Amino acid sequence: MKISVELTLTPLQDDFEPAIINFIKSLRNSGLTVLENPLSTQVYGDYDAVMNLLQKEMKIALEAVERGLLYIKIVKSDRSDYEPHF
Repeated sequence: MKISVELTLTPLQDDFEPAIINFIKSLRNSGLTVLENPLSTQVYGDYDAVMNLLQKEMKIALEAVERGLLYIKIVKSDRSDYEPHF
């Protein structure tokens, strides 16, 4: 089963950039399809591969901050080729 996941890591502290940068770099190095924009990062692939990656990397990212939020949305389908039609 293919899934698309949108993630937004929001550290609630002054020195927030290193945690976000490290999280995104770890996702990029996974071999999965990873797309980024200024507000979120999307990961696309097989359910088991994506969830195994996220289980590990989300824990590392949250341990790297004193306080933070991690928003996650999961869609059952690979939406990596989505293009608006308007």
